[in-house]
Amino acid sequence: MSEPTSTSTYKVIGMACHNCAATVTEEVELLDGVTAVTVDIASGSLTVTSHGNLSPATVRTAVEEAGYELAAP
Repeated sequence: MSEPTSTSTYKVIGMACHNCAATVTEEVELLDGVTAVTVDIASGSLTVTSHGNLSPATVRTAVEEAGYELAAP
């Protein structure tokens, strides 16, 4: 039996181009348990799929490492 997955969507502040999206994607993909990352530049959204629950604080830290910030929920 496979481990359940969780999908969460966040609003990222400051992403304006494909390089921005690539940087955020690369940082978030490094997190343990992440199985998929989708970034939509037009809406500024980041969707993360992971095994189990990935805390928003962990995602926030990765996004900040990439040089951006998450909007408050």
